[in-house]
Amino acid sequence: MKFKVMMEFNESVLPALQKSPREFASEIRLLAAAKWYELGLVSQEKAAEIAQLNRLDFLLATSRMKVSPFQYSADEVLEEVENVN
Repeated sequence: MKFKVMMEFNESVLPALQKSPREFASEIRLLAAAKWYELGLVSQEKAAEIAQLNRLDFLLATSRMKVSPFQYSADEVLEEVENVN
């Protein structure tokens, strides 16, 4: 099942962001997906689906936005390493 989300923006935001309406909509999807992924609310696969990208393109895009591809904190990684032994 699909659903549609509609949002209204003043056209003045488009020149400020140097985006067409279609580019703006795609960027909104990507930004939402990246943030939800960063917060651990969705997987990489689901975030890529939300952004309408394949996983590689999603990871490349999030990298440009400085979003880590890893959903672990430094402390969690260190704890995992300690538990290996």
